[in-house]
Amino acid sequence: MRLVILLTILGVSVASAQQSPGPGWPPLPTSGFISGRPATDKDIMEGNAVFALRAYGVPFGKPLDVVIPQYAYLTKRGQRPIPVIVVQAELGKGLKIFGLRDLNGKTATARDSELQLLGTHPPD
Repeated sequence: MRLVILLTILGVSVASAQQSPGPGWPPLPTSGFISGRPATDKDIMEGNAVFALRAYGVPFGKPLDVVIPQYAYLTKRGQRPIPVIVVQAELGKGLKIFGLRDLNGKTATARDSELQLLGTHPPD
């Protein structure tokens, strides 16, 4: 029996936009993120989460012990790092998945191997 993982994503994926080398990092948000519990469809609709992990309609995500929100670089292979803010982090079926917003507010998801976490202070 094949297990189908449904990853609900609202918004557009972060494109490999031409970013200038030293982005002007904004302050971290005080809302619009989720931490300490798995996201729900309601969280997505309210703009607090990027995805909800479900299989056959049953939620299965577990929150990761990661500071949310925080700065990061999305490091897709062959592309320059894209500055993002991590707004969600969950473990699902052995995969660490992060919900992101770029500096223009566009959303995306990434695996841990595609992300360089930078913490809560803007990088130089």
